[in-house]
Amino acid sequence: MIMNLHLPVLVHSFVPTTKTFMKNNPLHATTDDDDKNENNNNNKPVWFYTSSKNGYSMPSDIDGNTNNNNDIGYNAFLDKSHFFHRLQSKSNTNVDPEFNEDGYADMQRNKRSVFKRFFKRMIRKFRKPNTEVGTLILVRHGESQWNANKTFTGWADPDLTDQGTREVEHAARLLMEGGYKIDVVFTSRLKRAIRSSWIILQELDKVYLPVFKSWRLNERMYGALTGLSKKETAEQLGHEVVQEWRGSLTSRPPALTVRDEHWPGRDRKYADLTIDQIPMTESLLDCMERTCPLWEKKIKYELQRGRNVLVVAHANTLRGLVKTIDNIGDEEIQEVAIPTGIPIVYKFDASMQSIPPTSEERTVSQIHMNGLFLEKPGLLKEALKREKEWAKAVPGYDSTMGRNKRPMAPLERSLYKLNAVRELGDWAEEFVDHDAELEDDGSDGNMGKPMQLMKAKLEEAIEAPAGIVEDVIALAKEKQAELVYDPDTNGENHVKQTQPVYDPLANAVPTMYSQPCVTSMPSSALVEQLGPTPIRRDSVIVIIRHGKTEHNKLGLFTGWEDAPLAKDGIVEAKEAGKLLKLHGFEFDVVYTSWLSRAIETAWYVMDSMDALWLPIIKTWRLNERMYGELTGLSKKMVRQRHGDEQFMAWRRGYDVKPPHVSSFSPNYPGNDPRYQKYLKDVRYSFRESLIRTIEQGQPTLQRKLPKTESLKDCMDRTIPYFVERIQAEAVDQGKRVLISSSENAIRGLLMHLCDIPEEQITGLEIPNGLPLIFDVKSKCVKLLDDGTGRDPLEVYNFGKAAPYLFRPCENEDGSPDEECDIHFDATPGTISADDMAMLESITKKPDWVVANSAK
Repeated sequence: MIMNLHLPVLVHSFVPTTKTFMKNNPLHATTDDDDKNENNNNNKPVWFYTSSKNGYSMPSDIDGNTNNNNDIGYNAFLDKSHFFHRLQSKSNTNVDPEFNEDGYADMQRNKRSVFKRFFKRMIRKFRKPNTEVGTLILVRHGESQWNANKTFTGWADPDLTDQGTREVEHAARLLMEGGYKIDVVFTSRLKRAIRSSWIILQELDKVYLPVFKSWRLNERMYGALTGLSKKETAEQLGHEVVQEWRGSLTSRPPALTVRDEHWPGRDRKYADLTIDQIPMTESLLDCMERTCPLWEKKIKYELQRGRNVLVVAHANTLRGLVKTIDNIGDEEIQEVAIPTGIPIVYKFDASMQSIPPTSEERTVSQIHMNGLFLEKPGLLKEALKREKEWAKAVPGYDSTMGRNKRPMAPLERSLYKLNAVRELGDWAEEFVDHDAELEDDGSDGNMGKPMQLMKAKLEEAIEAPAGIVEDVIALAKEKQAELVYDPDTNGENHVKQTQPVYDPLANAVPTMYSQPCVTSMPSSALVEQLGPTPIRRDSVIVIIRHGKTEHNKLGLFTGWEDAPLAKDGIVEAKEAGKLLKLHGFEFDVVYTSWLSRAIETAWYVMDSMDALWLPIIKTWRLNERMYGELTGLSKKMVRQRHGDEQFMAWRRGYDVKPPHVSSFSPNYPGNDPRYQKYLKDVRYSFRESLIRTIEQGQPTLQRKLPKTESLKDCMDRTIPYFVERIQAEAVDQGKRVLISSSENAIRGLLMHLCDIPEEQITGLEIPNGLPLIFDVKSKCVKLLDDGTGRDPLEVYNFGKAAPYLFRPCENEDGSPDEECDIHFDATPGTISADDMAMLESITKKPDWVVANSAK
């Protein structure tokens, strides 16, 4: 089923025009006139593309230049002074598209007002100078599937093996043990390197860090050797020839052709490269020289600014970086090897010269290199080998080096134990004889008899005379009227509230239908012989609420607390990605928040769609609502302490704010490194800056961050971001957008897209992990058919505002949208006598079957 909905997603989006696609696709030909028209554009990409950011709330136009509205708009936290905006410096309109690869140029934020530049300069004069250069950490990706079977890989895109995953996990733990901090990550566009970087950030609990994927970090292009077995190729062509290709600095293997299945030119992830940039084959020297611009323009720059840089790449591209950093000669570099799973750490002096390692315990270095290995190479592989032997020899052996479950906070642990006991009690109740006479438990009161619970009293009342029964029934109806549905329970139960509680939906009469538009499963997804599912090319917005977290399951206020996905939340995200792929969806850009649960959801969706190379735009403006002092508390606890009326006002009041946190609370975003380092589009706070200056003993600037938010505050930062950034830079440019966010931020998006009234929006519920498809043409929300035949309104809880969400889907001419081809009739139907007879004839067993069964 498909429900239309727009989701903001910022990534590289590549939209090929018909002419450029046919010109560069080897399966199509172009005319001489086309070639003439293209003679003056040899340096342009083979596909029309637009770069967008993978950074943090730094607006730019389609060319990657900073917009004039860099500091305006969104909400009250921003500096809206128009005078200072008229003093903006002239922006650089000639940004090299490659420099802005993955939106890197926009993270620099070179453009500031005259006032801000002057103020920052004055602050630096009084601050203690920080001339320390950042640390560089190099990690080779874990073992890939083609590494394991000794296949020439190059730019082919196999995934990690289980051992490769373990190797990268081990690398992350070595970094954690050494206390290394990371500020920015560079990796290639190949799956094995991207997944390795993700695993490291997950282990370090830093998935919010900016990650830039560059083709310059791709492995060496092995040309026509790609996909061939190293052993068989050596046997057929000779070991000397193959070894010359593999080990020589300048020898190139035979080149690919544009018709080869491994030619990168037909892969969407390289649509921004020119024909000259896509290698047909490479020597070791070619590969190493390819990495030099990335080092000079980006990695080196980040290190000079004092940032710690993690580079997750491949053996030969890392050798290229090492050759440049340590100025290793052409002959010597052939003696340098980069092992998997062992981080290599570089320190630099003020002149960016690598510092040779000192004799430290448990570390080792390699000849010609000044980088420091955090562990002796080979130990991990030997340990994994021994572990496999133990697993075979010892039944039930539990892997000691596997990833452990996420540790629980004390409140989570207590609630889980409580739920476990309740589940055990439910199981034990199956063996209780409720008709048996209760024993005297020795307690005082009730004349030595066991306690009588309300259930027993009600049962006695039912057996009482008719007048008493009527009174009990009237009382039950009265109490039932006081039960108001609480959407926070996800439809699992009903929570009693004391009236009066304002219910804006009680008398609402929506003008839209409540039956969603559902698009059927593509025939090609059901019958393999029909070929692949057609790819959806039109602009679309897909919005998905993150999968369930442990906080969701336990009924805790989460807000800006960084709760990761639970196991079933991961499953929800993966299933959403599979469903989207099944229906032919592709995306050009992904938008998400700075919260792990939304980032992880986007990752698992992209992983299921085999699109990990897509850049992700992370912005705090898609964060969940900030719940202030309620953050991390049990909803039942808050209800009990403050009463139903106050609880519902904080939870469902449109403009009611919960109690705010203090400047020193662990729940205040200003104490979180991600907002301290990367948030740039919010004005500075004089009060918070003064507090931090006194605390740190030196001038310090602190930005104004929310200490609590009403639902209105959350939408005031979400809706303008969608309009000014996602819609303007992606949707209006024809891009296909995925937005992964939290419930209240999504409420704001849907309120804007579906024109839901403010007084009704609190009644809208967003199911976890369900893709909502907003059709840009039909201006309506659709759902995707999952093949089960279930009515989505019976499976998912959209709350009382569902009629406002699912309006009729119509084409521009007013005709019904042909995609809405599945309908669920809520009224029970009848079967005619003729139809019933036909069904009986179909289900009736043949006479010979009945005769045989009788024997």
